[in-house]
Formats: sequence, C-alpha cells, structure tokens
Amino acid sequence: MPSLYVNLLRRSSGLWKAAHQLNRTPYILSLNARALSVIHGNLDSLSKPVKDFVEKNAELCKPANIHICDGTPEESKNLLNLLQNEGVLRPIKKYHNCWHAITDPKDVARVESKTVICTPSERDTRPILGKGVKGKLNQWMSPKEFEAAKNDRFPGAMKGRTMYVIPFSMGPVGSPLSKIGIQCTDSPYVVASMSIMTRVGTKVLDVLGEGEFVRCLHTLGQPLPMEKPPVNNWPCNPEKTLIAHVPASREIISFGSGYGGNSLLGKKCFALRIASCIARDEGWLAEHMLILGITNPKGEKKYVAAAFPSACGKTNLAMMNPTLPGYKVECVGDDIAWMRFDSNGVLRAINPECGFFGVAPGTSTKTNPNAMATITSNTVFTNVASTDDGGVFWEGLEDETPKGAKITTWLGVENWNKDMKTADGKKMLAAHPNSRFCTPARQCPTMDPAWESSEGVPISALIFGGRRPQGVPLVYEAFNWKHGVFVGAAMRSEATAAAEHTAKVVMHDPFAMRPFFGYNFGDYLRHWLSFEDKSGLKLPRIYHANWFLKDKNDKFVWPGFGENSRVIDWIIRRCMGEESAVETPIGYIPKEGALNFDGLDSPVSYKELFNVPKDFWQKEVQEIREYFNEQVNQDLPQEVADELKALEERVSKM
Repeated sequence: MPSLYVNLLRRSSGLWKAAHQLNRTPYILSLNARALSVIHGNLDSLSKPVKDFVEKNAELCKPANIHICDGTPEESKNLLNLLQNEGVLRPIKKYHNCWHAITDPKDVARVESKTVICTPSERDTRPILGKGVKGKLNQWMSPKEFEAAKNDRFPGAMKGRTMYVIPFSMGPVGSPLSKIGIQCTDSPYVVASMSIMTRVGTKVLDVLGEGEFVRCLHTLGQPLPMEKPPVNNWPCNPEKTLIAHVPASREIISFGSGYGGNSLLGKKCFALRIASCIARDEGWLAEHMLILGITNPKGEKKYVAAAFPSACGKTNLAMMNPTLPGYKVECVGDDIAWMRFDSNGVLRAINPECGFFGVAPGTSTKTNPNAMATITSNTVFTNVASTDDGGVFWEGLEDETPKGAKITTWLGVENWNKDMKTADGKKMLAAHPNSRFCTPARQCPTMDPAWESSEGVPISALIFGGRRPQGVPLVYEAFNWKHGVFVGAAMRSEATAAAEHTAKVVMHDPFAMRPFFGYNFGDYLRHWLSFEDKSGLKLPRIYHANWFLKDKNDKFVWPGFGENSRVIDWIIRRCMGEESAVETPIGYIPKEGALNFDGLDSPVSYKELFNVPKDFWQKEVQEIREYFNEQVNQDLPQEVADELKALEERVSKM
C-alpha cells in the first residue's frame, strides 16, 4: 500500500486503529481520483445498485473512511467502545452492557417543522388549503427547493468522519411482508441504535441481491475539524436540520440531527412515511400501531392492533400484565404495524422493528414491569438522569430508587430533588420528558412466540385512542368499517413530549399518524376506505379507547395499565360475536355489567366511564368539521363527510 495512503488513514480520527482492532486491512477505493479507505467490509461484494448508492454518497459527502456494517456482536462491541472513547456514551455500571448518552439540548426530539415530503405536486403531499391557512398534515418541499437544500448541506458534510453503510431489514429477514433499506451515516451512535431497532447484517444483503431498497442518507452535518466543540460530545447542526422524504424514488435524506426519530431512518421515516406510500401502491397498510395477542382462560387467542399518539401508553399496553385471572397478554410490537390481507382475506400484521425505542419517564415496575425487565441489559439510554450508584433515573422511578441516592439530571445538575426549580421558576425535571431507552425486543419477557413470524399474526380488531380527559367514553365500537375510518380520522389527543409541542393542548391526530403520513391525507383516507369494496376480505372491527378520563377533581376515573385487559377482553368477546353492547350516537358501548369490574382495587362508576354528554359531542362535531374544512378541504372523501353529518344528526336527537 502506498505510504501516503497509510499516513492519511493514521491521521483519520484514530480509525486506522479501529480497522486494526477489527482485523481488517483497509481497502482503497479510487473514486474520481480521490482515495477512500474501506476499513471494514468489501465494497466489491455489494450488488451494483448498493455499490452505486454508496459511491454516490461518498463522492457527495467526502468521508475519510467507509465501514460496511456486518451486524456482528464484535462490530457492536467495537462501536460501543469507540463511542465511549469519544465521550458520546458512558457505561451504566449497574446493568449489563448498558450505556448512557446525553445529547445537545437543541437536539432532543423529532423536529416536525423541519421534516418534509418532496413531491412534484404539493397536492401529492398534502391537501390544498385556503389562503393563509397553515397546513398541519405534512410539510411540502418542491424538488427544486429540495435539490437546493441538499446541495447547500451535503457536499463535504462527512469530511474527516467515517461513513457507515447499514444494510437493514424492516421485518423478519426474507419475509414477503418485509422491506430492506441501506442507510449511510457518519454517526456510530446511529449504527449502534439501528443495530438494536432493525435487523442489520450481511444476511440482509444476501436476501436483497439486486432487488429494490429504500435509500437512506444521514449526516450529523459537522465535518471535521469542527468550528466549535460539540455540546455534550454530541455533534449536530440544529440550525440547518432537515429530514426529507422522496416517495417516488424511495429516498430519505436527513441532515443535522443525531436524535432517534430524525436519524434512525428505519423508524418513523421509513416504517411510516415511506412505507405508507409503498403500502398505498401495493395495497396494504403501514400504521403507527402496537400489536398484542391476548389469550383467555379457555385458551382462545386473538390479536389486536392499536393506534395511540407517541407517549400515550402504547408500550405499556403492548407489554401489559393483565389483571384478569387466567388471561395472558403477549407483545408482537409496541409502535408500528405493517398489515396485509392474505389469500384468505385475513388481515395479517408484522412488527417491522426488532427493538423498543420507548419513552422513559413514567415507565416503572408499577406501570410496566416487563419494560423494566427488558432494559436491564444491552440498552442505550438517552437523556435520562443518573444515580451515584451507577444506575439511571427518570420521573416515575422515585419509589424504586434507593433512598439517599444522589441524582444528577440529564443537564448535569447534581444532587437533584423534586422541589428544585429552573432559573425561570419552573419545575426542574431530572430526565428530559422525551428521554428514551433503546432495547432489543427479544429481551421482553412477554414477547409473543409468533412475533417474528414471516406471515404475520391475524388481526381481529383495530383500536384507535388518545388522551381525552373529558367526554370520550372508556371504549366504544364503530358501527362498521366506514364509520371506523371516520373514528380514526377524527382522533384528538393531548400533545406529548415526543415532538416540539406544548403539553396538555388537545390536538387533532388522525390515526395517530399526523406527523407520519407519507402522502396526502385525503388519499390516505381513500386508501383505507377502499378495503370495504374488495370482496373476500374479513375486515377487523374498529374501536376507540380512552384510558385517560378524569373527574371534576382532575383524578383519573379508570385505573389503566393492567386493568386495560378488561377492555381488551370485551373487545375480543365482541369480535367472537357476543351481544354485549348498546347503541349510542357515537358507537356501541358495553352494556352495564358487560365489562368485568370484579377485583378492581377501587370502585368505578359505569355511568362516569360511559357517559356521552350531548353538549360535549355537539362541540366535538363542530371541532372536527372545522378541522376537516381547514386541513383537508376538498380532499376529504365524501364518505367521511357523510359520517360526520350522520354523527351530528344522531347527537342532535340525544
């Protein structure tokens, strides 16, 4: 090897040493007369489409080195050690192979305002709105603007860094329901996290062959040497962050953020935004839904999928320990469901992920013991607080943290206690509200035996829901498929900390997909409605659930958590043909006595749980109509408009 190349490699941020540790001889790639080193893997072993994609990104971003990921435990160990040496991760001594990252405080959540869909026509991305109306269902960027933004950001963006090439499968490798992506990134944190959240490795490349894949390009946007040292050793470029999706070419291009939802491109970007476009074209559904199986004392098992906005208890529900005697709940997935009708007309679902990227605050042995058991090994925690005994802390763990333990907040404030205030007088939190754990799904004690089934699990019911303190009953059933699509379209919920919104504001969040649609919401509704017209399909029943009703004293009316199994039990019995419901203007609710309240720690009021106030629903109809008129406009399907009108008429007769 020419000595010039050797010297260049030795000066590349210690990565010659990393290559040596991996027992790999750097492979020199000649690219337009510029020498690049492939310090791990073999570029020539890639299929031509993949190789072309990698070379194109290398020429654009000009990294110092290329690392082709193989997904092996050895690779993961070396990357974690590299991140520790760079100060991005520190080991959590209390648990096995667990790590702690603190981000730049400017890079802590999904950035919806900088997340765009790029299509030739704006209407392909979102409904055309009236003059002066700000659209809330997707941000659009024209191809011309996108090219300008890309050319402004990406040339040379990886200088001095290694470009990692991640071949990953969304769904079980080789399943006909799965899809494959290739992500190029200059963040080893992203590689470590993607290796938990997706199936990474050479087997993915073997299955892909010369086939189609989703093209994912991500950079931190901080070429070396950096002009300013990174905050918390977390390089990012929040002023120029952009997360762009190009559905036509199945591309995702992300710049400037290292945070999960913006940089782990297999997650929301691929699994929902791009996948929803693929699903529309191929006749299936890519949804923001958990999947769980429930088995009753008779051994009868059914699966349901449920859509709730982020941080609304999806993971808790997916991993629930049922309180009903003799029942068992098993988890298939906690966040995303890809669903396709099989040759017998049965809707089958897979979880395209193989990890949990869960919200930490509120997770405890009381609320989710299975999550707590899952995260005690092989987990990456981000923006949680730490304890002086080598553990982690967040709001919700007060009763599980040793008394006298000294807590350091995610922002580095030592000796934290719950009474501390910030400089502006607000309550000081120990962990960021959107702090996360990234952990392998296989470690969950209640993973369903079929969670990696290549054919998927059969879905009997679909559940929509959100945080509604007043007016919306604990559970109700849609009259039919069309009405169920309307229920999903009309979903509203209190905002969460997963994005840059103010909490406690009730927002419209149709299908819990508001930030994740890959195309025009009106067309999305038409896609859902189209399944009713297809013969031979066994359409699941559709429900709405609300665990968050409060009384006049602002106390929760329903205990939630494991007690939610009582609601799932009623839903399953309804799917099996039980006549245990009464009709209301908004849908079917359980008959009094149909929901099993035996053994509840505190008494609950049926009337309080299933009240349908006329004045509330008159206002709800008005809010929904205003939202549809403003945000969906002429793209609203007539069938949905008719359902709204029918609801209004039923409510008026109460």
